[in-house]
Amino acid sequence: MSEATNSSTVERIPVRLQPMSVPKASDVLANDLRERILRGDFPSGTALPPERELVNQTKMSRTTVREALRILEVQGLVVIKTGRSGGAFVQLPGGESVATSVSLLIRGQQLRLTDLLETREAIEPACAALAAKYRTDEDLAALDAANNTVGDLEIPLEGFLQANVDWHLAVAQASHNELLTGFMSALSQAIYSSTENTAFVDTDVRQTTYRAHKSITDAIRAGDAAAATRRMTKHVHGYAEAVVQVEERTEITLD
Repeated sequence: MSEATNSSTVERIPVRLQPMSVPKASDVLANDLRERILRGDFPSGTALPPERELVNQTKMSRTTVREALRILEVQGLVVIKTGRSGGAFVQLPGGESVATSVSLLIRGQQLRLTDLLETREAIEPACAALAAKYRTDEDLAALDAANNTVGDLEIPLEGFLQANVDWHLAVAQASHNELLTGFMSALSQAIYSSTENTAFVDTDVRQTTYRAHKSITDAIRAGDAAAATRRMTKHVHGYAEAVVQVEERTEITLD
C-alpha cells in the first residue's frame, strides 16, 4: 500500500478545547506590584515610579497602568496624590484595614447581632490575656479613663455606650496585636450601632458594667492573664445573654 493511501486512512480525532480565562493586563500588573509591596521591596512611604516610567518599563498602555494603580488604591496599598509632587505612594495595611474589611462583611452580609456577640466572646478574652502581658502605662491610663466615664451615671445613654466601646477597644489596643485590634474595632462599632437604643441599659447595668471593667482592668494591671481571661469571659458572656434576651423580644437587626 502506498504512503499516500496510508495517510488518507489515518483517523482524525477531533480536538476539543475548554474556554480559557485570560487575566486582564491591569490585574497582572497590580498582582506583581502587590507582591513586591507585601514582601518589602517598596517600604511604606516609597513613591512608585511615575506613570510614564511604569508604561515604559512594563510596555503596557497608560490606561492599563492607571487601572492597576487604582486596584492597589482600593486595596489600601497605595495612596494616589495629585499635583506637582503627586504620584502613587506605598502604604502598608494596618489594623484599620482589617476593621474596614470586617465592617464591610458585617454590613454586606447583614449579620445578626448574635453572630457579632458570639465572635466577641471567642476573641475578646484572648485580647484581655495579651493585654495583661503587654500593657503599658499609657494603655492602663486609657482603660481607667474610659471606665471612669462608664461609671458616671450622669452622662446620657449615648455617652455610656461610647465609653463602653472605648474601654473594649482600649483592651484590644493594650494587646498590641493589630489583627485583634482591627477585629475588635469593627465588632465593637457594629455592636454599638445595634444596641444604642436598647432599654435594658439601666442604672444597674451601668454599675455592673463599671465593676466588671474595673475587675478586668485590675487583672490586666497586675499582669494576671488567667484572671483577665476568666473575668472577660464572664463579662462578655453575661452581656451577650442580656442582649440576646432583648433581641428575642424586639427582633433587633443590623442596618
